[in-house]
This record gives sequence, C-alpha cells and structure tokens, in this order.
Amino acid sequence: MSEAVDHGITVTEIAAMDQPIDVSPETTAAFVGRALRGPVNTPVLVQSFGDYRRRFGDTWSRSSLGPAVRQFFDHGGLQLYVVRVANNARGSMICLPASGSALVLRAVEPGSTEFIRAAVDYDGIGDDEDLFNLTLQRVNPGTGLVEDQELFRRVSYLEEHERFAGNALLTSSLARVEHPYPSHRPEPTMDAGGRIGSTYVSHVQAGTDGTELSDYDLVGSRKHRSGLFALEQIDNFDVLYLPPPGKGIDTGPAAILAAELYCRERRAMLVVDPRNEWTSAEEAVRGVRDLGYASPNMLGYFPRMLKRRSDDIARPAGGAIAGLLCKQDRTYGPWQGLDQQGMGLHRHLLPAVDIDDEDAHLLNRAGLNVIANGPAGRCRVGGSVTMGRGSEGHRKFARLPVRRTCLRIISTVSAAARWAVFEPGDKNLARRVRAQVLTYFYCLNDLGAFANDRFIVECDAGVSKRNDNSQHGMTVLLVFQPAACDEAISLTLHLTATGCRVGSAAFAPSVKDA
Repeated sequence: MSEAVDHGITVTEIAAMDQPIDVSPETTAAFVGRALRGPVNTPVLVQSFGDYRRRFGDTWSRSSLGPAVRQFFDHGGLQLYVVRVANNARGSMICLPASGSALVLRAVEPGSTEFIRAAVDYDGIGDDEDLFNLTLQRVNPGTGLVEDQELFRRVSYLEEHERFAGNALLTSSLARVEHPYPSHRPEPTMDAGGRIGSTYVSHVQAGTDGTELSDYDLVGSRKHRSGLFALEQIDNFDVLYLPPPGKGIDTGPAAILAAELYCRERRAMLVVDPRNEWTSAEEAVRGVRDLGYASPNMLGYFPRMLKRRSDDIARPAGGAIAGLLCKQDRTYGPWQGLDQQGMGLHRHLLPAVDIDDEDAHLLNRAGLNVIANGPAGRCRVGGSVTMGRGSEGHRKFARLPVRRTCLRIISTVSAAARWAVFEPGDKNLARRVRAQVLTYFYCLNDLGAFANDRFIVECDAGVSKRNDNSQHGMTVLLVFQPAACDEAISLTLHLTATGCRVGSAAFAPSVKDA
C-alpha cells in the first residue's frame, strides 16, 4: 500500500505478476475529522492511539475524532488513516529580524498547540552577505521536547536568488515564507547575553484552531484533494467513518450522502451514527427513511452508547463499530456476521435505549443494526444488515456479510491482477490470470466464504481482439455464492491502467453448470 504522496503525484504499487493473492489482508479504516494538531488534508497512518496523540494531539472537547480513534483501537482495529480537516484555522507566525525588516514564517500546520521556533546563523557562509543558515524545530507543547527539526543551509533572502529561502521551504513540513519578503539578510539569533546561535525565536502570533466544521469542510474538494477526497492519496481503505464534528452536533446528511457516494466509488463501507434526537426505535426508523439513507455501502446502528458509572450523555460508537469490523475480518472473515463470540463492546459501554425483540426486528428491517446487552455484561451488535433495503438491485446486499464479501473480493482481485493490464494480451495471459484468481477462490472456500465450490472465473485478456482493447483493458467474470446468500452473484471486473470498473453480468453462466 502506498503511503507516500509528493507534490500531488501519487505512487501506486502494483502487485508482482502471478503472485498468490492474500486471502486475509488487514482491514484498513479511515476517519475524517477535526484535531488539535497535525497536517491538514493529508492521510496519516496510525497504528495505535499513542501514534494518534503524538501526531494529532490528545482528545479534545471540541471534537469527537480523538475518542473515536481510541474506540477504534480499543475494539480491535490495527490500521487507521486519519485525515485532519479544519475550518479557518491558522498557523502560528514567526518574525526573524532583518535590519529593520523581517523574514516572516508561517507554520504549515494550523492550530493553537503547534509550536514552531527558528534560528539563524552564518556558520560556513564566509563573505557572501546574501546567504544564511535557517533551522526550524517543532516543540511538543506538553514536554518541551523537540519532535522534529529541519536545517536549510546557505539559503538567500533575495527572491531572484537561485537559493531563495521561500523556494527552499516549499519542501518543509514545518513552515513557509510569507510576504513581505525581507529587504536585508536575517540577523543571527542570540540570547540575552549576546551569544549567537544559542537560542531560538518563537512565534509572535499564536496559531488558531478555527471554528466548527461544516459539511463542506468534511466533504472537501476532489480537485484539491481536501476533506474526504484527501483519501485519493492512498491506494485502499475498507471502512470510512466521519465522527460528529463537535459535542452534541451530528454529522450533516450532506456529508453522509457525499461520503456514501465516495465509498461506492472506492468499494468501502461507511459507518453511520444514529442522530442525537433518535431516542426510540420508531424515531430511528422514521429518521432513516426521511434522510433517504438506502445504500448497501452504509452500515447504520442504534442506539448510541452510555458510559457505565459516568454521565448520562449518549455518545456515538462509530469508532468502536469500525474497530470491530477490522477485528472480525482478522478473526472470522468478512463473510461472517458481527454477532460472534469475542465481538462484544467494552464493558464500560451500555446502550442508551433498551431494545426489545419487536423493536430489534423493526430496526433490522429498516437497515439498522441493534446494539443490545449480551453475555458477560458486554453489548453486541446484532442484525448484520446494511442500509441497502427497498431496492431490487440492492436486495442481495441487504446482508452485511454478503456486501462485505463482495467488496473484499473486488478490491483484492482488482489489485492483485492489475499487473496483467500491462502485459501483451493472449490466451496464455488469460489462463495465468484465471489460475491466479481460481487459487484465491479455492482458498476462500476453504475458509468458509462461499456456500459451495461451484464458482466460475473467466478472463478475457485480449483474446477477443477488440479494436478498443487498449481502453477496454482486461475483463474478469466472477460467479460465486457467498456463504450468507441464498443465490449466486455475478460480477464483471473491467481492469485498465487507470483502475477497475465493476458491473453485473447479465448473461453470466449459471453455477449449476459449473
């Protein structure tokens, strides 16, 4: 999985040809929300809550992202991309004196807890009065320790100079040079005793955290790769969650619907929290219908949760649900339901509303999973349904294990077989791809992913000699019956150099004949 993004160019890794397909890749989640610190609109991979705190700061009363991340790791998640978004936040400003003018630096990462300092010296410069050395440091506001440092040697204050500091700092992750540019070389920093280079200049203007997030901040822009579209910078994610942007504030329906469309495109599941005002099963069912939530790529639940021996504030559990999905895939596989042994929520979490069997049935029919008390005092998520209800086209995918099995197969096969797109198309290539995918299917069947072994894999790797073969790419036909489904599913994967398009196979061969 590619994690590096440089100046808008994304490096995508392609699996080596003919390699066995991993039947149990680690499920990856992505959260988009507001944080105290960290890069904005940049996916950062964190693998523990400690990683999150070091990069984005601790939990914050004005955001639910931190608690959601803690829930995720507490409930079995291992890999999480965090995208920080902000609304009118600003980085701190540093002014380095320059003989009556100043070199003005602005912190790249906005926020009131982002502490950047700078130092200037002339070591090794000689007689060239246009050049200076600049050192930047990020300091942890809690411990005072230096977390990051960058050194720029022999840079110039002159805009027309080939080593202009403003151009050099375009590669910095800490600060940028702002207008107006200085009219003289910055003076070397010194302490009160006049010792040069022995101290640093801190900010003269603190950074700000901005205001509450809007739906527009969460959604962002595909063109600028901001908001949830910042996830364009990573190859793959399986679960997306938008924590509520503030205490007592729900994630807006516009952001939820935009995220659902993006999940459909990226073949991921979107975890959707119940709204604050839903205090009964009837209100939840009516609310889902009024909001128009009806997608097999959406996983909803009810009710919210209370903390045992704490206040009576009902809190979302979307982070916990995302963590449980990752744990389930690692332990049982996505083709199993969520109500499995060892899949309970932590004991300190209680459902805010007691749900009886009649209400649970009503909620499941509406596409909402039910959190209810389970054995050993731990709540469980029951139903294993998606929000893909009320549509004939989505009927097969109303069951969560069916939808997630299909998403896993599509993502895995399209990534593993992409090497073939760059090979000359012939019957031999088609046989190699078919053998690669068939081996994967047999392994999945051994793990219990399918109801039977009557599956079909066909491949058109240039065999058809289409005139538009370079644009058409390679087609892989898959027919299989997921373990949780009472009928076979047919999928057609169109693989090209630019990605994978998925369609249903209207005239697919029957598995009865396989």
